[in-house]
Amino acid sequence: MTVLPSGEEAGLSSSQTMVDGGSGCPVLAGEDLSFSDISGNRDDGLDDLIQRILRRNCASVCKLATPCDPDIRRVVGKIVSEIAADLEARMLKAAPRKGRANYLRGKGRANDPLDAWAAEILEWAGSQSLPSSTGSRHSKDSRPTRLAADYVAPFFESFMLFVAHNIKEHFRNHGATGGLNPEDCRLILPVIDKNMEVERTDLHSADDDSSTDYDSLTDYVSPTDFVSVECGMFPLSSSVERQATPAPHLIVADVEIVGHPDDFNEAELRLATKTKALFFNQHNRRFAWGLTAFSCTIHAYVFGTDGIWASTAMDISSAKGRRAFISLLVDWSLCSVDRLGFDPSIRYVVDGSVGGPYLEIDVHEVDESTGNVGHCTYYSQRCVGTTDHLTGRRLRYFAASTSRETLNTPAFLIKDVWTTSCGDSANDTRESSFLNVLHAEFDKSSEFSSSFSRLVSTGPVYINRGDTLVADSTATAFVELPSTIQDTAKDSSNVQGSSSSKAQRSSSSSVRQHRRTVTKWAGNMISAADNQSQVVIAVADAMVALNAAYAKCKILHGNISDRAILLQKTVDGVKGILADFDNVSYAGDEAGAAEAPELKLFQSIRSLEDPGAVRTRLDDWESLLYLVCWLGTFGVNQAQRAAYTARHAAGLEPYLPIMAWNRGTAIEIAQAKRSHMDTLATFEEDILNRMRDINGPLSHLAEDIHRALFLHPGCSGTRLIPTRQVRNVGMPVAAPAPGVERNPLVLRNGAANMAAILVDLFDVLARHRNMALAALNAGQAAKGSKAVTLPSAGPSMKHYRDEVSLAGPSKRPRY
Repeated sequence: MTVLPSGEEAGLSSSQTMVDGGSGCPVLAGEDLSFSDISGNRDDGLDDLIQRILRRNCASVCKLATPCDPDIRRVVGKIVSEIAADLEARMLKAAPRKGRANYLRGKGRANDPLDAWAAEILEWAGSQSLPSSTGSRHSKDSRPTRLAADYVAPFFESFMLFVAHNIKEHFRNHGATGGLNPEDCRLILPVIDKNMEVERTDLHSADDDSSTDYDSLTDYVSPTDFVSVECGMFPLSSSVERQATPAPHLIVADVEIVGHPDDFNEAELRLATKTKALFFNQHNRRFAWGLTAFSCTIHAYVFGTDGIWASTAMDISSAKGRRAFISLLVDWSLCSVDRLGFDPSIRYVVDGSVGGPYLEIDVHEVDESTGNVGHCTYYSQRCVGTTDHLTGRRLRYFAASTSRETLNTPAFLIKDVWTTSCGDSANDTRESSFLNVLHAEFDKSSEFSSSFSRLVSTGPVYINRGDTLVADSTATAFVELPSTIQDTAKDSSNVQGSSSSKAQRSSSSSVRQHRRTVTKWAGNMISAADNQSQVVIAVADAMVALNAAYAKCKILHGNISDRAILLQKTVDGVKGILADFDNVSYAGDEAGAAEAPELKLFQSIRSLEDPGAVRTRLDDWESLLYLVCWLGTFGVNQAQRAAYTARHAAGLEPYLPIMAWNRGTAIEIAQAKRSHMDTLATFEEDILNRMRDINGPLSHLAEDIHRALFLHPGCSGTRLIPTRQVRNVGMPVAAPAPGVERNPLVLRNGAANMAAILVDLFDVLARHRNMALAALNAGQAAKGSKAVTLPSAGPSMKHYRDEVSLAGPSKRPRY
C-alpha cells in the first residue's frame, strides 16, 4: 500500500491509502440509478442538449485549470517552458531519421523513452503531410487530414507520458520549488480503456459501383472510428507508463478520439455520455473535464452545472499548439483539486479498519455573532440518491454519521445541491425556513410530528482560496468562463462546428449556490422499496402530510418527485415521509422562475409551460401521477431499474412514449404530457399498458389518479379548445369572445372543481393504501411472519373519506 500524496490537492484525505496504480480500489456504494439515465445512454436527448448549451472556441477554457496562487503560476509556467523546449529539441533531433521504417514500434527506437515518445509525437505532428501509402493509419478517403482513431491514440498517450515523465523528473531534481510541494502534485497518465467498437465498412459497400482497384488495398485494414482513453491521476511515485484501469474516483477526464470528421459530433455525444457516468460515480464532483481529438487537433471541454464550454483548437502540428496542450496537462498535474473539478470539502478515504472506503463531508456553519465560518465533519459510506444530469440541478443525498464507528447506522441525511439563488445567495434559506414553519406547527401534535424531515443545519459550502474561505458557487467555480451561451455562426471550414451551432441559444447567467442541508435520518429514498405496495403506502402518507401542511400553513410543495418522498421501514411496517423543500411556496404566491426545479420529468404541464404561473394543489397531485407512472414503468428500486437499463442497452426494450417526459425542452415535455393525459384511451395506450405490471398496484393507482385529475366532468382532458361565439335565443349577454381558448388545466382550478377533484383524489389514496396494506399483510402471513400493524387507515386518514367509488368503474382487472 502506498499513500497518495496531497490530502487536499488529490481530493483525498491525508490518511487515504490506495493500491499501487489505482487498480483494485473499491468504489463507494451507491443505492440508486439516476432517472436521467433510465431512458438509455444514447436516447435521452443528449445530442439536442449539447446543441443547445455548448459554447465553442472559448479561449478561457484551459485557464480554468491554471493554479490560483501567482507564485505557483510562475513555477508552472517555468515547467511548461522547460517541457516545451525539451520536446522541440528532441523532435528536431529525430527529424533527420524521419521515414516510416524508423517508426515501427519496437524497432529503431532510442533507449531513452523521452526520445522514443518525442519521435512518435513528431510522426503525429507530421502525419498530415504523409502520403496515402500509410494504409490503415488513414481512413478510406486517403486524405492526409483524416487519420484513423487507432492511429492517433498511441501518439496521444505518448504525449501524456512525455509530459508526466518531465514533471516527475523536475521534482526529483528540484524538490519543492516556489511554494509548490511534491506532495501537492500528481501524474496524469493514460488509462487503457479503448473502445474499438465501430468500424467503417462503407469502403466495401455493395452499393458502391465505382471502379475502385481493390487489389491495391490488400494491406488495408478498416480503421477504427472511435477510441476512448481515460486520464487518471496517480502519485508522483508511480511509474510513467500506460496504467491499468484505476478506481473510478481517480479518473480526471475522458478522451474521445475520432477518426473521421463526419463523426466528430458523435464523439462529443460519446464524451457527454461518459461524463454523465463520471458524475454518477464520483460523488465529490463540482464539474468535469473532457477532451476530444481529431487528426492533429485537440479540444478541451468543461461540463458545468448549466453549460458546456469547448476550448479553441490545440493543433499538435504546430509548436504553439503543442505548448498549449503541455500547459493543460501540467496544470492538471499541479493545480488544486477544485480546479480539476473535484470538491475539496468532500474527501474520499480508503480505510480497511472500517470496512472499506468512505467520504469525509464538511458541513459549514456561520457563527452569527462573529461571522466566523466553522465546520463539522460527517462520514458516509452510502450515496442514497442522485439526480445527476449532464447539467442542471445537480443533487446528491448521503446517509451520514458524525463518527467513523457509526457508519453502518447513519443518523443524518445530507443533501448536497447546486441551487439557483436569488439576491444574496448566502442568505438563501428557503428550505430551512419552511421546515421551521412546519415543525413549529406540527410539533404541538404527535400526529404529524414525524411526517416531515427534521432540519439540523443548512448553509453554503465554503472552499479555500489561498488563506480565505469563500462561498462556493458557479461564479466561483467558472470565474474564467463566459457566463452566457451565445449564438455563433456556422463555419463550414471548421469540422468541429459542423452541426452544433445551428441550435445554440442564449442562456441566462444565473448563479447557482452550492449548499448542504443536514436533516435527521428519517428513512431511505423511495427506491429502497421492496415492492409496489410499499410505494403506494409511502406516497399516500406523504400526500396526507402535504395536505395537512396546506391546511395549517398554506404550503405547496412544488417538487413532488422520487427525492421528495422518503420510505421509513420499521418492525411494524412502512411509512412515507415528506422531504426536499427547496421549491416550497405559499398558496397564492407566484412561483419564482429562478427556483423552478430543472428536473422537468415530474413537473405539471402548467408549470412547464409557464414557470411563473401561480401554483395550486393540483400541480403537486399531477406531479405525483407522473412519479407513480415512472416508477410503475421502470421499477420501484435499484435492482428493477438496473435490469431495465441493461435490457434497453442490449436492444431488448422498445422505445416507450413515457421517455418523452425526460428529454427536450420544457414545452416539448409539456406537449408530450398533454397528448398522453388527454383521454383515458391515450393514457392507457401510451402509459398504462407499457408498465412492468399492468395489473399491479401502481398501474391501478395511476389509472384512478388520472381519472380524478384529468377526467373530471366539466374540465376533462388537456386539449386547448377555441370557443366560438354562438348566437342562440336566451344566450347570456356576456358570451365568451371569439378565439378564447378553453384550457381544462385552468378550468379545473376553479373553487368548485378543485374541491370535488381533491375529494376524489383523497378517496383514491384511501382505497389504494388499504389495499396495499392488505397485500403486505397477506404476504407476511404467507411467509409466517408478523403482520404489519400500522393502522388500517394510516396517519391522519380522517382527512380521507371512507371508500367512495369514483365515477365510472375501471375497465381493467383489480389486483
